[in-house]
Amino acid sequence: MKYFLLFCTVAILVVQSCHSINSANTKNVVDDTAYTITGKITGIDTGWVYLRHNQSENSIIDSVKADSGFFTFKGQSATPEFCLFGITNNGNKEFRLGFFVQNGHIHIDGKKDSLYNATITGSATQDEYKNFIASRKPLDEEGEKLEKLYDSVEAKKDQRLIDSLKKIFELFEKKQKQFVKDYAKQHPTSYVAALQVYQNFSYNPELAELESVYNGLDTMIQNSHYGKKIKDVLDIAKKTAIGNAAPGFSQNDILGKPVSLSSFKGKYVLVDFWASWCGPCRAENPNVVKAYQKFHSKGFDILGVSLDNEKEKWADAVKKDNLNWAQVSDLKGWQNAAAALYGVQGIPMNFLIDKQGKIVGKGLRGEDLEKKLEEELK
Repeated sequence: MKYFLLFCTVAILVVQSCHSINSANTKNVVDDTAYTITGKITGIDTGWVYLRHNQSENSIIDSVKADSGFFTFKGQSATPEFCLFGITNNGNKEFRLGFFVQNGHIHIDGKKDSLYNATITGSATQDEYKNFIASRKPLDEEGEKLEKLYDSVEAKKDQRLIDSLKKIFELFEKKQKQFVKDYAKQHPTSYVAALQVYQNFSYNPELAELESVYNGLDTMIQNSHYGKKIKDVLDIAKKTAIGNAAPGFSQNDILGKPVSLSSFKGKYVLVDFWASWCGPCRAENPNVVKAYQKFHSKGFDILGVSLDNEKEKWADAVKKDNLNWAQVSDLKGWQNAAAALYGVQGIPMNFLIDKQGKIVGKGLRGEDLEKKLEEELK
């Protein structure tokens, strides 16, 4: 959905799925303590198909070879878990289908070119997930209309219209979150609710709002994989709440020299998380440049933290976007240590820190950044 175009998020469906026993090594599987996933994918004759498991520390991808499109996976899952099914396409693994796995017999029937529309039976939690998606359809259709509107406005390069549309997206995001909040309240024992809460509330969460939703979940769900992920988001959000001391860190700049956050003490500094590959970040950069030019002489500085993997692309974007302030990165992408320290789940994301090293603002975009700087630097 393009309403996620306003910031780049961790690919949650890709990085969160399930843990199982590799199908090639599974023996003596019992129906009530294990799962069997059978299926047929029209459009593939032979080739590998995949089941992605990332709930363990090291990502696991289970694989079996399809025979005339037919395949079977076997494994175990203590609780319902969200997994990803993938196929080989042009020599690459492509994960296009997310679904809930739980012990029992599950069947997948789909087509290679429209895998996301596959029919999945045999999992009660997947049935609930399917019903949730269906109930959310009017909201998704509204989002699709906003996508098309955004595309047309963006093509005109009219910044005034783009800024106005961003406000509309913000209202839509609130509506989206309210839908999930209502669902979680009505389904406190739902694994589907936990997944949706994590997906929709991880980016720059409002502490009181997310804590209220989390506390409303059943203890069993709080102790589930996504329940724990929500708790992690909450814990980091509390540490980086406005009024708290900003966590310190040090990373190397483009020339390989270390730059520490503590070196900015005595100034207002914006810790700005972004990446060269992030379209919304690049679109927001002109606003950041404008704020820097307007307030730098008044004691304002910026420390850019890039979630890039490739140094050349990072350096090229810094030059093209005229980001004339300190830039650092450990070149580990989403695994950037500073991003993890600040609980960054989506970019662009920033934290405004005052002269004493306390966080006084976060998630400041466009005019909001300038307004906050005017307030602080009177």
